[in-house]
Amino acid sequence: MGMGELIRTGILVCTALVVMRQDGLTHPVTAPVNATKPPVIVVGFVGGFVAHDNMVHSGVQLAAHLRETHPSGVFVKVFENRRRENAHREILKILDTDHDGTLSDEEKKEAHIIIYGMSWGGSETVSLAKELDKDHIPVLLTIQVDSVAKMRQNDRMIPANVGEAVNFYQSNGLLRGQPKIRAADEKRTRIIGNFRFDYKSKNIKCDKYPWFLRVFAKYHTKIECDTEVWSQVESLIGSKLPPA
Repeated sequence: MGMGELIRTGILVCTALVVMRQDGLTHPVTAPVNATKPPVIVVGFVGGFVAHDNMVHSGVQLAAHLRETHPSGVFVKVFENRRRENAHREILKILDTDHDGTLSDEEKKEAHIIIYGMSWGGSETVSLAKELDKDHIPVLLTIQVDSVAKMRQNDRMIPANVGEAVNFYQSNGLLRGQPKIRAADEKRTRIIGNFRFDYKSKNIKCDKYPWFLRVFAKYHTKIECDTEVWSQVESLIGSKLPPA
């Protein structure tokens, strides 16, 4: 049977998995494929009234470095702590790999999410994890740095959808971080630790930070610009990411 006859009769040669066109070219019949696997999602929250792109702050610097070292396979974005709902919507959009507007159980299982935050951003870290728990979406890791609870928020209790959680804090000055986080379900969440830092005798320079923060939130600011703390944060995040 010639090509012309095939076209006239409209017979599809399934066994060969080709479609014959009048231009003489053959094209493979593409079988349905699985939707693209979503990237590892890293969401950061800055504290206070800090802008999401203020590179003075360690949480923003960390995100920039992660994007530089992981140009593919990882989505990294920082949000102001008042923009939690924006972060939530962004996560749902990324996980919806078939773009049908809803998340299937399979799409939820493909989620690999890491959330970190400083100060009020630490409180929003836990709140976002709780929202994702209601969505039945797992979270790999949450990291809180001198977390300060917002009104009507509980930054101490880590929801059961979180695999691992860690808390870095200091307990001096007017603004003090949450000293202890714990798991709502110890069988499902591992608390890596609550790590206290003391800055009364530790000289940390935060020269680029606004003077009023260095005066009125002295120790709270020191933990934010402590490279030792943020190196540990980056190391914890990096352990969950694909090779750089």
